Formats: sequence, C-alpha cells, structure tokens
Amino acid sequence: MPGEDKIIEVSHLVKHYGKFKAVEDVSFDVYRGDVYGFLGPNGAGKSTTIRTMLSLIRPTAGEIRLFGKNLRTDRNYILQRIGCIVEKPDFYKYLSAEKNLEIFARLSGVNVTKSKVHEIIEFVGLKGREKDKLGGFSHGMKQRLGIAQTLIHDPELIILDEPTTGLDPQGIIDIRNLILQLKNERNKTVLLSSHILSEIELIATRMVIINKGKTIVQGSVSELLNAQELIVAFSVNNIEKAKQLLANASLSTAIDKIDNNNLLLHISQEKIPVVNKLFCDNGVDVFSIEAKRKLEDYFLKLINA
Repeated sequence: MPGEDKIIEVSHLVKHYGKFKAVEDVSFDVYRGDVYGFLGPNGAGKSTTIRTMLSLIRPTAGEIRLFGKNLRTDRNYILQRIGCIVEKPDFYKYLSAEKNLEIFARLSGVNVTKSKVHEIIEFVGLKGREKDKLGGFSHGMKQRLGIAQTLIHDPELIILDEPTTGLDPQGIIDIRNLILQLKNERNKTVLLSSHILSEIELIATRMVIINKGKTIVQGSVSELLNAQELIVAFSVNNIEKAKQLLANASLSTAIDKIDNNNLLLHISQEKIPVVNKLFCDNGVDVFSIEAKRKLEDYFLKLINA
C-alpha cells in the first residue's frame, strides 16, 4: 500500500432522494499517498458520494470515516484537513486571482501571507496572471485557480470531482501533471473522480469503479490492468480462413467473437505479432489491429448498460 493508514473509509454508503436511489452500496478505502481514481459513468453516483463525504448532504445509511474519525461526530476536524473542487470552482469574476484567493483564505479562517498566495499561484502555473481579473481567464486557468484554492489551508487530502471536464487536450494534460505534482511535490493524497478510464490509468495508484450507485471493483490500478489478456480486434479480408489458421495453430480457443470483418481474440500482448505473421504468411490480409484491455471493455459495457 502507498501508506500505512487509511485516509478515507467509505462503508456500504446509501443515499436515496425519495424513491430515487442515487447511491445504493458504495464501499472503498483510500490510503495515505494514493492518487485514487473514483471511476464510473456519468450518473453512477460519484458526485453524490463526494457530497456525502464533505457533509454537504446526509447519507441515508452507511458509514464514512476520514483520518480515522467518524464524519458524523468529528465533522469540523475532518473538513479542516480537506481541500476540494466539486463540479466547477466558483470565483468573483471582477476580482483578480490574488484577491479571490485572499477572500477564500479569510472565509476559511486561515491567516495566509501574500507571499504564500503568490507561491501557490506559481505552483499551479498562473504566475504573472495573479493581478488579472477572472473574467479574462480561460476554463483551464479557472481550474488551475480552483486547485490553488484547495491548497490555501494546506490540507492533507484533495478531492477533485471531474476536474478535466470541458478542457481541451492540452488543458487535460496540464491538470493531470498538476495532480501528479500534488502527490509528488506536496505529499498530498488525491481522490480524483472521473468517467474516463484512460485518465485514471495514467495517474492513479489505486481505484474503484462504481455503477448505478454500487461498487463494482476496487484495487491497485497496476493489478487491475495487468490481470489481463487483451481483447484484440483483427480486421481481415477472409474471416473463415483466419479462423482455420488459428485452429491449426491451436489458437481457436482465443476467439472471443466475430463482428463483421473483425475477429476479436483474447490473447496476450506478446501473441499479437505472432498472429499477425500467421495471417500475413498465409494469404490473409490484415487491414488493422486494435487492442483493448479487458478492463476498458468492461468499463465501456458499464457505460453502455
């Protein structure tokens, strides 16, 4: 484990709004030093879970413990040690980045020097823009300032709810790198909510997948991604001949299914060039090869269910 102690323990969380079941049974643990991926399709219950963890809404059932304390009885102690962005950060658009952070610090009851504010602004990559009004900031710049806001009171845990939504590719890379800096340079534990598996795969150490308000799987990202064969789609000109070649090579059991001219195989990464050579050497044209991890395929099935 990245650390010896659990920062977050969510046990059998339930949240109903009348007859609507937003969260049915969510459980997961986050350890100190994790960049923890909180993964699920839109509407899975991620934001509701995060809101209950921040005591913005009261759960219907279940238990939440943070830093070893019960959220019901030690709310103030817990919240002082958390920084968060839920959905998109809100600021006074007619004030500067510097002034917005100073106001947030006062509202939080934190005594922060101007030099500290400037140091945080520099850390999130907005040096030189601290005097500029927020009305002229791009969406990506506002997201960076939102992360700066979470750091004002030097929390142990940062919770980010879909922080890359609406960003262009460069903005996504910038926020991803900033999250890694939070862990590596600031020693923060980060809970990162997302519906994009590839985003979580690149930066998270551990993760949980939830769907329809329930925990589906959790564990180490490397273990979940490596406990895999690949699902590899070979687009070929002659499906029947390709199937016969696989049978002759004792690989017929690798066939998952046939989709139009695509032959989907469960094989290891090392077998991809072997199968490709088998087809090409025996007169089967291969137009394309696309590999997906089982976990990606599984996640896509969750989204499309």
